[in-house]
Amino acid sequence: MKKTFFCPFLVFLFCLFVSGFAGAQSACSIKPVNLRTEYLDRPEGLDERKPRFGWAFEAANPDGRGQGQTAYRVIVKCGECTAWDSDWVASNRMQQIEYQGKSLKSDRRYTWTLLVKDENGIEAPPAQSEWTTGLFEQSEWSAKWIGSDEVFDYKIGMKKGDCNIADPWLRKTFMLNEKPGRAVLFVASVGYHELYVNGKQIDSHHVLSPAATDHTKRARYIAYDIAGALQPGKNAIVIWLGASWSIFPGYITENLPRTPIVRAQADIYKNRSDTSPLLRLQTDETWKTLPSPNRLLGSWDFGNMGGEIFDGLREQEMDDFSSVSLDDTNWKSATVYNPKLQVTAQRVEKNRLFDEIRPVAIEDRGDGVWRVDMGVNFAGWTEIKIAGNPGDRIDFLFSERLQNEMTFRNRSAYIIGASGRGVFRNRFNYSSGRWITIKGLKARPVLDDIRGWNVRTDAGRATTFECSDPLQNWIYDRVCWIFENLSIGGMVVDCPQRERMGYGGDAHATAETAMYNYRMAAFYTKWLEDWRDVQGTEAMVGSMNDPDYARKAETSGRLLGGGIMPHTAPTYWGGGGPGWGGICVVLPWYLYQHEGDARVLETNFDMIKKWLAFLDTHVEGGLLKRFGGKWDFLGDWLWPNATAEGMNNDSAQTLCLNNCYRVYNIKTAAKIARVLGREAEAAEWENQARVSSRAIHEKYYNAGDSSYADGSMACLAGALLADVMPSELRGEVMQRLEYEILVVRKGRMHAGITAGAMLFKVLRDEDRHDLLHSMTSQTDYPSWDYMRENGATTLWEMWEKDLRGHSLLHSSYLFPGAWYVDGIAGIKRDPEHPGFQHFIIRPPHPGDVGVTWAKAAFDSPAGLIRSAWEIDANGNMRLRVSVPPNTSATIFLPDNKRCHKIMRVGAGNYTFQAGF
Repeated sequence: MKKTFFCPFLVFLFCLFVSGFAGAQSACSIKPVNLRTEYLDRPEGLDERKPRFGWAFEAANPDGRGQGQTAYRVIVKCGECTAWDSDWVASNRMQQIEYQGKSLKSDRRYTWTLLVKDENGIEAPPAQSEWTTGLFEQSEWSAKWIGSDEVFDYKIGMKKGDCNIADPWLRKTFMLNEKPGRAVLFVASVGYHELYVNGKQIDSHHVLSPAATDHTKRARYIAYDIAGALQPGKNAIVIWLGASWSIFPGYITENLPRTPIVRAQADIYKNRSDTSPLLRLQTDETWKTLPSPNRLLGSWDFGNMGGEIFDGLREQEMDDFSSVSLDDTNWKSATVYNPKLQVTAQRVEKNRLFDEIRPVAIEDRGDGVWRVDMGVNFAGWTEIKIAGNPGDRIDFLFSERLQNEMTFRNRSAYIIGASGRGVFRNRFNYSSGRWITIKGLKARPVLDDIRGWNVRTDAGRATTFECSDPLQNWIYDRVCWIFENLSIGGMVVDCPQRERMGYGGDAHATAETAMYNYRMAAFYTKWLEDWRDVQGTEAMVGSMNDPDYARKAETSGRLLGGGIMPHTAPTYWGGGGPGWGGICVVLPWYLYQHEGDARVLETNFDMIKKWLAFLDTHVEGGLLKRFGGKWDFLGDWLWPNATAEGMNNDSAQTLCLNNCYRVYNIKTAAKIARVLGREAEAAEWENQARVSSRAIHEKYYNAGDSSYADGSMACLAGALLADVMPSELRGEVMQRLEYEILVVRKGRMHAGITAGAMLFKVLRDEDRHDLLHSMTSQTDYPSWDYMRENGATTLWEMWEKDLRGHSLLHSSYLFPGAWYVDGIAGIKRDPEHPGFQHFIIRPPHPGDVGVTWAKAAFDSPAGLIRSAWEIDANGNMRLRVSVPPNTSATIFLPDNKRCHKIMRVGAGNYTFQAGF
């Protein structure tokens, strides 16, 4: 087995830039950038009473070195009044700065000004950002929940039919004596919504709002500034609701109707600084409703997420449904409902459209049927211009597979109106696929009349990566594309076409890939709230449309101590195992390591304790026993040939792997407890981990070949990740894993979603880039390149080229995405310094990764980090590193003896060189 040895500390620097600071400076060396409030850029409607501020820096002189912050001051104002002045704080902290001022008031705009001093004590020009508050108390909501009187018939869903209710318009007219200076409308809906004021859509560039939520407990509101759209005299406001999650079977309760509903209110003020409103606008029984021309196709359940149908025969109504001049006397009165829901802010970025996609080919299939190839498998919206006779129905069938007209019942439709022309465009649903079969047209469609977009939560991209190997670039690119197509509504779904469930196992398999490539802090903070909401309820399996199932399971969950976790959040339905519910432990820890966020540990600590206590009820002699029903104790999932070998069983592999994962959960929880100063819990969990590690080792260790259980890659990875073996045996187990990969599996991957993520994490942490490269560079089955060679534009649910119903756009194998950044490019977190204010640059030995150059730019929470290395014609490695202001880095530079020259450097740009 190959080992890495460390040389003594040596300073071995070749500087790319000379220092720009040779004496006293007359200007500040740093410029604050990326000001954030609760991880968001100028959030609106925030209901956090003690929001946290963060920022990073750019260097005023890119040739400089050692730039940093020695002091900061934050001043928060509401209008002209100062709510908080931190005064000057002698510190280099620039993240997780908690507001400590006067109690924040609801529905107010706050500005915060940042002042900083650099390493020479020189003050930078002030930087400024802002946020608006939402409604802090439930008692502040006077608006009522309203909707139409049409209610979804779940029997239709059970028959795999289509939704029987229209997406309703809800309308209100009101008078104003003058144009207001301030008016923020808070809109909470169960089901998607769009907002219109006086004929104009508000915030039209955001779609599919609000984020996915556990609607048995909560609804999330979005704040809309509508002051600019209001006018003196008569005004009209319309909220257009879409069925979507409102009819999801998992949210069936006695008090929640299966129909889209909304609760909205705004206080309208004469001036921005006023505290007494001219008028409160709120939803109630005086609002009017009319079925819109749009309706959901499908029933928003497993394999029948459907699409939308628009009735163009009513297209004239679209011209004025939200205008002031519309005569709405024939509209019905809205129906008032009384669901028991907590209403809170949406603390995550909204969904929007990205990456316009143009078709590459159209095939005539005869009889008015046309097949459009969009060139790439994607989840999102489509816009298609069509023509025909009034009343003609045009159907759009979406497919992931060339040979199938439609997969997973993804379809939409348009009924042509009196004009003979129309444009289908999504509004309250999205589709997934590469091919669109169009039926009912009289003439060949034109390529320029068709386009698509990826729809995803607007969490910004943080990273770019590229290397000399086209295959590795393809895998990285497809990993990112897949993740973007799965990140919809503030959760990561397993697949966008069949289930749309937020599986915990898939979350674990993708979390570090996501954090190393996207700005995920607000996203994951919101998703963890979803996991807290669903805790205490068993997963739903069987008939999703059983109207009593979820609530029966909730009762059962309470009897089990309230710690049980369903396998998905906020969606309840689906199968899983300890590696699914255990996301409630590992995700807060990963987020803490990445962002330096201790609050996320505190907020989720009770959930973690309950989860581990639930597992304890199924432990005998230190070993976790099978629990739950058929789908509640999955181990690894979808390794090569897994469907033939059998996965959901009581095999030694399943039991060993799940026991190892439990120990990993316990050890992670103990670390969390230590950070929080919860010493009693930490000691208890550390002891539990020792006891269970011994029990696992005694039962499952195979001394003859240093393996565990069935000797599988999964069990080896699980044992190493949880570190269950005596310390003197760890090296032997690593050697056995190396043998398993290189000899038994001939360099190929032989793990699935759960164990694959464990395997990649173990090998990343051990710097075994040679083994990772071996698995990612294979060209035949099972490999990522096998998918590419078989025409894949996205990564599949399973390693096999399956044609029997599995998804071809799935979260299964995205774990290489973190390795490209922290492995090949070498940008690593320092576990002793969460949040990247100090980080590690450790490029691999070039012979381990099969590439001659690699580069990455990572916009970390602490600033933009760059790492680029190449092997020149003389066989030397040249490493270029950019360390952002107010941070430092430890550089591990490899050499031909497999030692490392280790250097600690401050902010600046550097070049290092080593020979091989």
